[in-house]
Formats: sequence, C-alpha cells, structure tokens
Amino acid sequence: MRILIILGHPDPKSFNHAIASGVYDALRTDGHQVTFHDLCAEAFDPLLPVQEISERGAITAVIQRHCEELRSADGIIIVHPNWWGQPPAILKGWIDRVIRPGVAYRFEEGDSGDGVPVGLLNAMAAVVLNTSNTPDEREQRVFGDPLDALWRRCIFDLCGVRSFHRRMFNVIVTSTPQQRLAWLEEAKELCRNVFQQGAHNT
Repeated sequence: MRILIILGHPDPKSFNHAIASGVYDALRTDGHQVTFHDLCAEAFDPLLPVQEISERGAITAVIQRHCEELRSADGIIIVHPNWWGQPPAILKGWIDRVIRPGVAYRFEEGDSGDGVPVGLLNAMAAVVLNTSNTPDEREQRVFGDPLDALWRRCIFDLCGVRSFHRRMFNVIVTSTPQQRLAWLEEAKELCRNVFQQGAHNT
C-alpha cells in the first residue's frame, strides 16, 4: 500500500519525531511504499496565497507534489502535538494548501459552496497520532478533545476517509523512557494493524 506520513513538530529530538520515524520504519519493513514529510525540516511554507484559494488556482510545484501524494495515498498518517487544542501552525498551513478542492473534496454542480462536499480521497484509512501534556480526564471534561473533532469530522470524514483511528499519548512531560518506548511500540502496532487489514481487503 502507498502510505503518506505527515509530521508537524519543529524539534528533531521530540517524541513526535520518534513516533513518525518508528512508524515509517515499521511500515517499510512490512513492505508498504511510504512517503514521509517532516514539514519543519522541509521548511514547508504554511501561508496560503490568495491565488491558491480557488479550485483552479495556480499552485506551486511543491504543493502539486503534495497534492498528488495525498490523492494517490492508500493510507494517511498524521503525527503532531496538541498545541492549544490545535495542530502546530505549519501543519494547519499544510491542511489549508494541500487538502484543497478538486483534490480532497468537491461540491456538486450548482452548489454555491454552502452544502456538504463530496469526498475525493482514495485512502482507505487515516491514523492521527498526537502527544499532549494534559491528562485524558481533563482533556475530555474541560476541552472536549477538539483535535478529534478536527481530524475525524471536519477533515477526513468530509474528504471521504471513513475509517479513522486516533491515539493521544499523554502526559509526555512526566513520562519515563520505559513508558515512551511502550507508547512507541503501540503506535507502530496500531499503524501496522490498520494498514495490514486494509491490504487484505484490497
């Protein structure tokens, strides 16, 4: 399967990087064709120019490549920390520029843009792996887990990816090396299982 991994974290020594690298290696070992983008290391430009907004707007070669990789992916993995209940700005910019009309979704003919879009993505499943320093109980009670709503309902469901899996690893700041190793294995096992099942169903 063609798997796309998108990482949004500026620190190469972060646990997010360890997750993304570990999952990348595990899926490659399983024989998947994996494309990996470390957005910060690549200095991805998150600013959406006005000319890119419309479906037929002019886009750069870099954005075109990202769009083609997203369009052709059989599976998508997103790795990022929970910053103020949101992805880091660089990843939000990737969403704005790459999950675009004509690539990830479209509106029916005659729709002025106020209707429900038709999802265009071919991916059979998406996995989102997050880190946080907020305990689960407080996340749910106080904040309602906005990242789940963002990725599950606002993005992947609308773009046609119905099989969605997400894991939040917390609390990172007080975790032990042993706990992080266990979490890393859990992340790898989750992705392997999701895409192994998908490969058997294709």
